[in-house]
Amino acid sequence: MENILVAGANGTTGKQVVNLLKASQYFNPIAMVRKEEQQKQFKDDGVETVLADLTEDLTHAVKGIDKVIFAAGSGGKNVLEVDQEGAKRLMAVSKMANVNRFVMLSSMGADQPEASEELQEYLKAKQNADEHLKNSGLKYTIVRPGSLTNNEGKGTIELKEKLNKRGEISRADVAQTLVKSLNDDAPYNTTFEIIEGNTSIGEAMSELQSTVS
Repeated sequence: MENILVAGANGTTGKQVVNLLKASQYFNPIAMVRKEEQQKQFKDDGVETVLADLTEDLTHAVKGIDKVIFAAGSGGKNVLEVDQEGAKRLMAVSKMANVNRFVMLSSMGADQPEASEELQEYLKAKQNADEHLKNSGLKYTIVRPGSLTNNEGKGTIELKEKLNKRGEISRADVAQTLVKSLNDDAPYNTTFEIIEGNTSIGEAMSELQSTVS
């Protein structure tokens, strides 16, 4: 089984990612959390944890890690230090540790931050992190969902490198897409947008793979 570091494991989407990995026969989740009190819920569930802060040294967090899912976010409190520089820190140590895939949870609009007034700082940080990942030398996938909801997952999405329209998507379906992006046959070194739709997640990713390969 491959060891998957989940940065942002304590977040709403991160927890769903961890649960999907735990149920998988291929992946072993390592939940990266910032505070000791956050470890208990994962340990009680039989999930390994690592204590690490994106604003500090992360070298120890990637020991023995095969792939990374970055689902962390500052919630707007420390956007530059966490969403941008924290992501870069994790990329740097992942590269040194020969991590063989880095899946980034980004956001629709990160390609045009200036188009949003209220989210401009956040989207700019995401854009900078995404660009850094593209140039990092890591094998990467950048997933840009529309507005996140807490609705039940449908297992179906609409996926394109650029959708040219807005839309919503459940965190559950985002989590599934992130986990499927870990598969060796999933498209990589690519960026795509997702909203809710009618194509199964696996099929949508296979269709993308056929266009980018």
